[in-house]
Amino acid sequence: MSENLFSSFAISSQGMSVQRMRLSSVAKNIANANTTKAENGKPYEREVVVVRAIPQSPFANELDTQIALNQTNESHAPTADPNSYPPDWDVLKARTCRDNTPPRMVYDPSHPDADETGYVAYPNINIVTEMVEMISAQRAFEANTAVVDSAKNVARDSLDI
Repeated sequence: MSENLFSSFAISSQGMSVQRMRLSSVAKNIANANTTKAENGKPYEREVVVVRAIPQSPFANELDTQIALNQTNESHAPTADPNSYPPDWDVLKARTCRDNTPPRMVYDPSHPDADETGYVAYPNINIVTEMVEMISAQRAFEANTAVVDSAKNVARDSLDI
């Protein structure tokens, strides 16, 4: 029982780390929405977080097993093998990368970074999209904290028995 309880803490903490990365990327994007020259001399490129499930992780294997069993018979739902979870396993791999969509061109011949035709290359950032991304990351972070709270309550109530 305790292995499954602590693994739920580990999974939720990984989820919260990913959401923190997303919130950090959104903050950088909003802060640089009008940056026409970054370190490389080009407009700032939008930062995005790419998250992938780690293949062959104990979580992925258990999920595949449960799905396969549930497809064969509705009453198949055995408990997970607690010995199959190492103490430091990860289920997610997250990294930040740059969005390579072209910059948006705005006609402003008085801008110091305008080209010979009077257009300025602004970052490919839409504030509305960033706000939606921020709200989504915030809600996912809150969901993970609710899982941690629920697991904590289960552990506390188990001790009261």
